[in-house]
Amino acid sequence: MTTETTARAAARRDRAAALDAADPLARFRSAFVDSDEVTAYLDGNSLGRPTKASAERLARFATDAWGARLIRGWDEEWYDLPLRLGDRIGDVALGAAAGQTFVGDSTTVILYKLVRAALSSPRVAGRDEIVLDSGNFPTDRFVLEGVAREHGATLRWIAPDHDGGVTPEQVSAVLSDRTALVVLSHVAYRSGYVSDAAEITRRAHGAGALVLWDLCHSAGAVPVVLDAWGADLAAGCTYKYLNGGPGSPAFGYVRADLQDELVQPIQGWMGSDRPFEMGPAYAPHAGVRRFLSGTPAIVGMLAMQDMLDLVAEAGLDAVRAKSVALTRFALELVDDLLVPLGVRVASPRDDERRGSHVTVDHDAFADALPLLWRRGVIPDFRRPNGLRLGLSPLSTSFDEVRVGVEAVRDALVELGGAPGEHGGPPQD
Repeated sequence: MTTETTARAAARRDRAAALDAADPLARFRSAFVDSDEVTAYLDGNSLGRPTKASAERLARFATDAWGARLIRGWDEEWYDLPLRLGDRIGDVALGAAAGQTFVGDSTTVILYKLVRAALSSPRVAGRDEIVLDSGNFPTDRFVLEGVAREHGATLRWIAPDHDGGVTPEQVSAVLSDRTALVVLSHVAYRSGYVSDAAEITRRAHGAGALVLWDLCHSAGAVPVVLDAWGADLAAGCTYKYLNGGPGSPAFGYVRADLQDELVQPIQGWMGSDRPFEMGPAYAPHAGVRRFLSGTPAIVGMLAMQDMLDLVAEAGLDAVRAKSVALTRFALELVDDLLVPLGVRVASPRDDERRGSHVTVDHDAFADALPLLWRRGVIPDFRRPNGLRLGLSPLSTSFDEVRVGVEAVRDALVELGGAPGEHGGPPQD
């Protein structure tokens, strides 16, 4: 190890330590369950760490709420939980007034219900085109392909840049008097690009179309203001930055003035006007409850409540500021340690246009991932060659980012990456 490489390594450690010392949200890291098996967790955009409060809540639920109250829990709390929790998510993370957000089903099912419901709106009667983008998450694309077959609709595709996302100009180019619905992700799942949701919504409405936003990579990390945007519909998962746990139910948003005119396609007993009367025919409940279908996943709704409390305490603007600082630091490390090895940055460098993850591309990442996981460094891999560094602001430290990116560098060198700047692989 040369003196220079030793100094560089020390400088990175010092910089990470200084950023952590100055971090106003550093105290929140102690609220999460930690593990000796994990050295650096860089996948918070896929599955958030559990909070300690949630671990305790889950244990109490089995003995106190479920074990002691049993079926009485439906009358005492559970029946209202999908809407009460929906209002909480709307207030803390979505910029949505009460009565417009519900929790239940998976993201896939909620997307299907809301897309089908949108196409039933008299506001888009006679229109037969759905706008989407080729870079969106597979579920979104697959659901829309299926709905288009059912309705005889035409899909109008937008092709975003590999390291970017959908722009207002691209949307305007495909809008017409045939456009019924625009379905896009606010934060692109691969690149992390943050779309201009307000302007895209405005342009779509100007063409007479409805808009559905996928908020899976936004909610809890990137400010969202659905009411201010004038958004019609939205859906998103709760196991990423809302830390609801694997398979926790998704949320859906339906703007208040649309609710009574939309017909949701999965008519279940929990969304009927009198669910406990078990009547002979379905009639939709008033308001957003009509978008529920079957029995809500109450156990799956427990953990996210504690994370919502933390986000509310920290303030979403402060969470976003930490997110920007983390991803900016990650990019500094990538430029220093990984770009010389042939890694390509596949996320926006503009802070305003970057969500809470950074994607980097290299053809060796598929082979590097198992090495990293065995060493307790956990990013995730997106084919064909992308490694995502997902940085959940309240649970991730700057030093954790340093450790993780250095480990990625070491894995690439071990797999035969490019030599270091002094003629040999860096050893620091």
